[in-house]
Amino acid sequence: MIEHQARRGSDALLLVGDVGGTKTDLAIVSAREGPRRPLAQKRYASQDYDGLEEVVRAFLAGVGLQVGAACFDVAGPVAGGRSELTNLPWRLREPDLARALGMRRVWLINDLVATAAAVPLLSPDQLVVVQAGEPLLGGAIAVLAPGTGLGEAFLTFDGARYRPQPSEGGHSAFAPASDVELELLRHLWQRFDHVSVERVASGIGIPNVYEFLRDARGVPESAGLAGALARSDDRTRLIVEAATDPASPDPLAKATVELFLHVLGTEAANLALKVLATGGIYLAGGIAQRLHDSLPTSGFLHALRSSGRFRSTLEQVPIAIVKGDVALVGVASEGLSLLEAELGFEKRMASA
Repeated sequence: MIEHQARRGSDALLLVGDVGGTKTDLAIVSAREGPRRPLAQKRYASQDYDGLEEVVRAFLAGVGLQVGAACFDVAGPVAGGRSELTNLPWRLREPDLARALGMRRVWLINDLVATAAAVPLLSPDQLVVVQAGEPLLGGAIAVLAPGTGLGEAFLTFDGARYRPQPSEGGHSAFAPASDVELELLRHLWQRFDHVSVERVASGIGIPNVYEFLRDARGVPESAGLAGALARSDDRTRLIVEAATDPASPDPLAKATVELFLHVLGTEAANLALKVLATGGIYLAGGIAQRLHDSLPTSGFLHALRSSGRFRSTLEQVPIAIVKGDVALVGVASEGLSLLEAELGFEKRMASA
């Protein structure tokens, strides 16, 4: 059901969307109410539609609001106002979308940029603290999202507000930090020309780690889990569930998750050092949320702090897990800023 609250006044309205292979969340926001209080909102199954324009038309037909601009976040890199979704045959281009939807302007941003944009707006109840730390005022913020892939982004402070910056750091080379991880890299080199950190520290990476421990390290596999994995289309979910079973965790699955978290901790430290994230490290995405109980006591913090001369710096960086899906709030925040800047420019040009 569409949630709709009537509004009066001449607020500039903006259509925003979190566009993914499984679902597309759409909302209408205003400058007056801000990014956290949408005037209308609805979720759609992406694969039920032939394109984003079709989803938007269905949404707008149901809300009865006139919108002149839109901002969408998409699961993939955005370059020159263009993007192709990884898990949908949708090719998106800003001018084409604007013409098709009858809008004066459409913006596309990366989904991790949207998630990063939401971080400064989060309340304490939307976070699970892993390391309290002491943030430095205006310090950069690192964001990692181990989901199907490994998304990365960061925020920098411009003196007035935090601005999200894109990154494709998940596709950078996997750097082993132990003898076991060096063995893992050599194992993966037999399958991949380029072993990115995403091949290990993500949803697509967890089965790779599982198979390495089973096949190369000889860790026994239980018959029950082996059978379940052979029948499943979501092996990562089964491995994580087996590893975190409070009654009887599976030894191979538990070892897999522990190695995964160690690699993720090293990568979090790498990103934090590269952008000097003294403002905090935030972990988003479903896998981090499912492992929130394991993170503080796992090898994640040990790996993150094992940074030589910068150990003391990283020990002071706040680390938290983001609860829930916050990308829609982030794309609304970023979109409203873009809209405000454009309207301000138009006003200045009109009065010149």
